Amino acid sequence: MKLAIIGGTGLANMEGLEVVRREVVHTPFGEPSAPLTHGRLEGAEVVFLPRHGSGHTIPPHQINYRANMWAIRHAGVDWVIAVAATGGIREDMGPGVVAIPDQIIDYTWGRDHTFYEHDLTHVTHVDFTDPYCEALRQGLIQAGRAAGIGLVEDGAYGVTQGPRLETAKEIERLKRDGCDLVGMTAMPEAGLARELDLCYATCSVVANWAAGLSGEAITMQGIRHNLEEGMLKVEALIRRLLGDLTK
Repeated sequence: MKLAIIGGTGLANMEGLEVVRREVVHTPFGEPSAPLTHGRLEGAEVVFLPRHGSGHTIPPHQINYRANMWAIRHAGVDWVIAVAATGGIREDMGPGVVAIPDQIIDYTWGRDHTFYEHDLTHVTHVDFTDPYCEALRQGLIQAGRAAGIGLVEDGAYGVTQGPRLETAKEIERLKRDGCDLVGMTAMPEAGLARELDLCYATCSVVANWAAGLSGEAITMQGIRHNLEEGMLKVEALIRRLLGDLTK
């Protein structure tokens, strides 16, 4: 079993990671965000891909999600953990919290969202009732419990277009729609993973209260601080999961 982690560049520098090689992959859908980093961590094979590029320069609406997911499947990956910074909407989704969402509401537009659109012999539909792989979700939840990390174990991830943050009224709408978190990258990433039959789950780090909920302005300094706190939990969670998988 090989696992991929999609997220920030810092994850590829985790302590104890043995980097085996870096691979430039060319896909039928263009170039991925960055070369794949192949390595070993806690005795498991892992592949890292920084979603926003090696220098964090690709905004969410311009990420080549199809190339990224195709490259990961080409690398022989079975499971994908998508690490994502989000805004918190539900009361238990405060800054620094790590959540494992179980649903998605998609508000994005204009993104290449399927592999099934050209030179088809038949139209292909995939079941997306439960957008995340429950086996991996439960693996993350159990690893979090074992590691003593207080995870929020469910939630609906509302996916907005970006790169701007939302207005207060937009967040009111998302809340009415049933969103518990808001971010910009879960779609079409999760849908493409399902088309490729990848076991995919999101590990969400809450970076800030969503617009209008805290009564304060959202600052990049505050987001960075909360992400640093949350990413320490994510690293511990991933280590525990990989250790459990290789027992």
